[in-house]
Amino acid sequence: MGIALQVLDGLYGRPAAGVRVRLERIENGLWCAEVKAETDHEGRVEEWRARRFERGLHRIVFESDSYFVGLGLAAAYPEISTMFRMHDETDAYQVQVLLSPFSYSVYFGSLS
Repeated sequence: MGIALQVLDGLYGRPAAGVRVRLERIENGLWCAEVKAETDHEGRVEEWRARRFERGLHRIVFESDSYFVGLGLAAAYPEISTMFRMHDETDAYQVQVLLSPFSYSVYFGSLS
């Protein structure tokens, strides 16, 4: 099961390139970093799409503050965290995040 991840910049209407993200998995009640990446020029993390992740409770943390500081802006949310459950190891999931300095929106769904 993979994750098709894309981050979009709602302020400028373009992909959000260079956003640092990390995928964490809960183990024994604690969040443990599973993988880290940075979005490419299309706002995507392609290497997660082909990777196999175990089912269970996960969260993705988006470092929005460093992204907006790089654009010369201040953000209300220094990081954005979205938690979700992977039910099926054979399913592929899609996560899209629309960022702006004072709001965000998250979409989570299945690709199958």
